[in-house]
Formats: sequence, C-alpha cells, structure tokens
Amino acid sequence: MSSCLTRRIIVVLFALLAGLMLCFAPWVQGRLTFDEAKVRQSIPHQYGAAGVRNAEKWLDLLTQLDGLPDQQLLRVVNDFWNTHVMGGEDITIWGRPDYWATPLESLTKQAGDCEDYVIGKYFSLLHAGIPASKLRLIYVRAQVGTSSIAHMVLGYYSTPDAEPLLLDNLTGIIRPASQRPDLTPVFSFNSEGVYVAGAPASSVDKISNWRGLLEKMRREGFNP
Repeated sequence: MSSCLTRRIIVVLFALLAGLMLCFAPWVQGRLTFDEAKVRQSIPHQYGAAGVRNAEKWLDLLTQLDGLPDQQLLRVVNDFWNTHVMGGEDITIWGRPDYWATPLESLTKQAGDCEDYVIGKYFSLLHAGIPASKLRLIYVRAQVGTSSIAHMVLGYYSTPDAEPLLLDNLTGIIRPASQRPDLTPVFSFNSEGVYVAGAPASSVDKISNWRGLLEKMRREGFNP
C-alpha cells in the first residue's frame, strides 16, 4: 500500500470519528474548575519534593493560560506534560496493569503511561477554555518499529469536521492526523461521549476507568 493511500485512509478514519462528534456531541464549553486551596492540600507528598514542585508548577501554569490562542495553548500544554512526566508502564509505576492517574498523581510521581499524558493535557486545555467538544482522547494502534502497540493520543478539532491535530507523548511535534500514518484510530471519547466509527455514540460513563478518574479528581478539589 502506498504511503499516500495510507495517509488518506488514516484521515478518513479520523474524519469518521469526527463525524460522530458532529452528529451526537454539542459544540459546548465545559471548563475545568477547582478549589485551589483544597487542590494544593491534596498534592501527594510521599513521592518527594521534586514531585510536589512538579504539581505546583502545573497549578501555576493553569493560571497563565487564559486568553492564549488555541494553537499556542496546544504547544504550551503539550510541551509541559511531555517535559515533566517520564513515560512508563502502569505495572511499573503503580503496581497495577491498568491505572488511570489524576494529573496530580502523574506529576508527583513524575511518571505516567500514554493515558496519563493525555488526561493531563485534556484537563489542562479544558481549564484554559477549550471546549470538551473540540478535544478527543483517541485510542490508536501505533506502529513502533516492527510492533503495533495500543496507544492513546489527544486530538484537537478546530471545527467539528476538521482534520485533528494530534498531541502525543511519543513526539514533541504536534502534527495533523494525515502526517501520522503510524497511527490507526480505534475509538475516541471525551466528557460528552464515546465514539466508534460505524456505531452510534454512547455514554462515557461506560468507561469505568474514566468514572474512577473523575471521582478521584473531585476528592482532590477539581470539578471535572
């Protein structure tokens, strides 16, 4: 299969997911808010002073994002998370095979897997004012060398039918989907629903890890 044809197929698959968003998810604003005093008290200290500073840097960053254009927000948030968290596997970091950490947990541990990067970026951009309906947590198959691995990236859609820009912890460069032929989308979701090409949208509540993540964030002082 030619690389040009592969890129077209990838774009079509991402477009199908975007089409579901257009049909089923309203273009709405839903900012992440939080009780700063409670959140700062919730920062875990058991992983060391460097981790605490990481979390505090993130909270400080959130106060600096208002009013920035979307493209700049994407760059700043992507760079922050890719810089302050080291990639790893849940079983190594948390001793569990599949654990979705809150942003505070990832930053204080200074480590996370692909979902943790995407979660941190997603909620950072929500707080900055980008509507949830412009953002998608996208499960993909990623071609890494000769292996195809399960992976997650964050997609940003400037309009409901736009080609998404992809934020990925495997690269610091934000690229449109057509320039990532190594990624094949499987399904996506955001706070509004779950989207699978060829199927009706469904409630995000069906994802138990997501429900658990939101519950933990609420205990930390966030209103996700």
